[in-house]
Amino acid sequence: MNMTPEAWLTVLLIFILRVFNVGIGTFRLVIISRGQKLLSAVLGFIESAAFAYTIANVAADLSNLPNFLAYCGGFSVGSYVGMWVESLLIRSFVSVNVIAKENGAGIAHAMRQAGFGVTITQGEGRDGEVTLLRSIMSSRDTVRALQVIRNIQENAFVSVEPAVSVYRGYLGRARITEH
Repeated sequence: MNMTPEAWLTVLLIFILRVFNVGIGTFRLVIISRGQKLLSAVLGFIESAAFAYTIANVAADLSNLPNFLAYCGGFSVGSYVGMWVESLLIRSFVSVNVIAKENGAGIAHAMRQAGFGVTITQGEGRDGEVTLLRSIMSSRDTVRALQVIRNIQENAFVSVEPAVSVYRGYLGRARITEH
């Protein structure tokens, strides 16, 4: 297949617009979940315009392998870019819940030393008493928190859940008033 400079430019444009399209779409879903209607509508318009252009160029000739590959590759890269942009721009929170049969106080102490706020509750599990620990944190801190927990009690049960909204309290050493 002999590709002209114009054909290569079309391939590049399809790829870039598809990355842009999917990246905006990923980010827009986060904006929707946070209730920002106007911004999500504007992003939806831009997203659909980029999609319309790219799909029109690809669907017009499905045997054009470079355009097809640019479209598919742009989707893959756009998914990654959208998640990366979201992680940079959106501050999200998680709830880390720990159920420890032993050394719950040690886990709480280590987490507090590492800068995490922790609430302790005593409970009863299938095999007897357990310590329940709950910590709300920035999702960016999850890996570090899990490492602190594993260093103290490797077999503690841990669940991580999204915290949709966080209001008033302490997030580690920082005071939260609104989010």
